[in-house]
Amino acid sequence: MKNTLEFYTHQKSNHEQQLAVLSKKLLFSSLIRLLVFLAICFGIYYFFGNINAMVPVIIGGIAIFLFLVSRHSDIKEKSDKQKELIRINETEIDILKTRNFQDLPSGSEYDDPEHPYSQDIDLFGRGSFFQYLNRTALHEGTKKLTGILKENSIEGIEHKQEAVKELSEKAVWRQEFTALARLVKTETASATVLDWFRNYRFFVPAIMKWLPLVFSIISIIAILAYALDFIKGIHLLLWFLVGILVTGYFLKRINLLSGSVSKVQDTFHQYHRLLGLIEDEEFTSEILKKNQNMIRSEKEKASAIFRKFSKAIDAFDQRNNMLFGFFANGFLLWDLQQSYKLERWIGNYRQNVENWFEIIEFTDAYNSLGNFAFNHPQYVFPKINSENSGIVAKNLAHPLLNPEKRVANDFNINNEEFFIITGANMAGKSTFLRTVSLQIVMSNIGLPVCAEACTYSPIKLITSMRTSDSLNDDESYFFSELKRLKFIVDKVKTDRYFIILDEILKGTNSTDKATGSKKFVRKLVKSHSTGIIATHDLSLCEISAELPEVKNHYFDAEIINDELNFDYQFKDGICQNMNASFLLRKMEIVDD
Repeated sequence: MKNTLEFYTHQKSNHEQQLAVLSKKLLFSSLIRLLVFLAICFGIYYFFGNINAMVPVIIGGIAIFLFLVSRHSDIKEKSDKQKELIRINETEIDILKTRNFQDLPSGSEYDDPEHPYSQDIDLFGRGSFFQYLNRTALHEGTKKLTGILKENSIEGIEHKQEAVKELSEKAVWRQEFTALARLVKTETASATVLDWFRNYRFFVPAIMKWLPLVFSIISIIAILAYALDFIKGIHLLLWFLVGILVTGYFLKRINLLSGSVSKVQDTFHQYHRLLGLIEDEEFTSEILKKNQNMIRSEKEKASAIFRKFSKAIDAFDQRNNMLFGFFANGFLLWDLQQSYKLERWIGNYRQNVENWFEIIEFTDAYNSLGNFAFNHPQYVFPKINSENSGIVAKNLAHPLLNPEKRVANDFNINNEEFFIITGANMAGKSTFLRTVSLQIVMSNIGLPVCAEACTYSPIKLITSMRTSDSLNDDESYFFSELKRLKFIVDKVKTDRYFIILDEILKGTNSTDKATGSKKFVRKLVKSHSTGIIATHDLSLCEISAELPEVKNHYFDAEIINDELNFDYQFKDGICQNMNASFLLRKMEIVDD
């Protein structure tokens, strides 16, 4: 952690120095622009009435001013990027020092009660694993990350690990990508953009491939002819009106195209840079290399293709300058020129855009995984065992608990075994269930886990720990729980799952609960599933005598000097010490 903290501190200092330099350049640029503007005004005043001198002053002054505006924008963009880089490093420093991540997006909108595990294990919401993990900069990248967390896939874990390891070692590159991505001001979701591309209806006729060029050449000749008195002004005006009429015929569709592309202008402006970062980096892991090859497979790099579209949008956007647009359409058929270029780009590349967007958003999501691995060099990537032998973890702990206070436990469960865990209230059962659950999720998506060592046979996860009633659906708590258990039973018929349950059949009486719980455990064991059941019902432990696949474990509590003490240690056997009566008396809820 010390080296990681030193890295972020050094990066922050470095970017602050660069920002200071850029701030001075911005101030100097602003002063220069002001001086040029004043010089233009003075030139107009000084040469007023002398058209031969005033026109060159105006044209030359405007050209210089526009160059300075463009240069100022470039410096401003660099400055904004440095500010983002500083914020990125400040965030990491704060989290490493104080473990304060509560101000980051919680992702509560992605929680799903119907999902196999997301609601039960604090995957989303305030204080969740997502909130701790997420460093995405793009909205679509965030959605991609949530999809990765909820995917429940056990395919290609070792390839995922390779990609996460590689990105963890590219901290500077990751920050560059994230800072650039944060500058994207998207008005429209990428899914909407892709849908627009797919359904776009072309309107510019093929003749516009060459007509605007011919029309522009004739216009230039006409203007020169007028300047040399070869033709009259009325002839030039008539030619200008022809251009306006030709453009006006397509004006409605041109305006629709202009409105659509203006919404994606910033997206393509930044996305071509993000593609460039991916193209120019050296990757060795299979997943990242494959993505890189997908954007290098064209005759041109995808970044260059995106840049062309971005520049075409910029050129088209000049029509919004009323004075320029009016004369440019009359003499150059400007709108039709640019519309043809945009439509040709859409026709050539709209089938590829989805893949390119996907790669950008995938990289944004995986950067969060790489960042997590970089921030936790003491964590281990599970050794993948494909022989379905189970899970063996040494000193396994929950990554969101304070490292100075958390208690780690060894955990060893064979495939097709079931652990029944008993224990006193607050002794650590629920935390342990979430620790094991999160270890499985993290392992499946290729992350290192909070353990000293771990060997893992990939398996999907399904849980039932936080069932609630539904007033909207007129469901009782018990019926909601039964639906969840039915969901689990149906799932294990078609695939292998690690099942984690916390106090099943809570909504019925104790006798019925004991009988039903035993029957349910028998069914799960018969399905060849693997898992853990936490319960306060000690009678459920008796089933281990009947089923050798079932093992009993517990978390204990002791009363020492009239105080409750927990060691949070995972032990073999059945808990004998419960604490509800003690807590009721200690909190003066009941009398002695």
